[in-house]
Amino acid sequence: MPAHSERLTMRPVTASDVEDLFRIYGDPATNTFNPAGPYPDISHAKAVLNRWLTHWEEKAFGLWAISLNETPDKIMGFGGLSISSYAGINVNNLGYRFATEAWGKGLATEFSRYAVDYGFEQLQLDKISAVVRGDHLASQKVLLKAGLKYVEEIYDVENAPPSLLYSVSLDEWRGA
Repeated sequence: MPAHSERLTMRPVTASDVEDLFRIYGDPATNTFNPAGPYPDISHAKAVLNRWLTHWEEKAFGLWAISLNETPDKIMGFGGLSISSYAGINVNNLGYRFATEAWGKGLATEFSRYAVDYGFEQLQLDKISAVVRGDHLASQKVLLKAGLKYVEEIYDVENAPPSLLYSVSLDEWRGA
């Protein structure tokens, strides 16, 4: 069942999202700050999507396909909450990636605020975190606007500068 924010429609990913996933995650521009680089091919996108579908089956939450309310069939990004591990740290991870045509419109901030509210109100998580590259200033600003705060550097990518861990607890979120 789709969820809505002011401008966005979010629905759980489905197997039919694989081409949109590859279109967005295979684009070098959307991977500027990703040390792994763009997805190499559609089979890689299928494998990732299968992991996301399994997460939904096992946890009853996960990543959504994101579109504008007025064009719900045109996927412009993916994002959500998932249980992830970075450098041995398990987190309720907030993640997202939008197609380049969605950049600069405040949509990542709107989505992130929605996802944090959803995580605390609907899923009753005790903490939500995100991992961002140190040079990705736009995403760091999004996380701050969504209520997360910088916690520490983590070394999650071999032979790369550290990533930055941001988090917000339920108590901090309630007090904001």
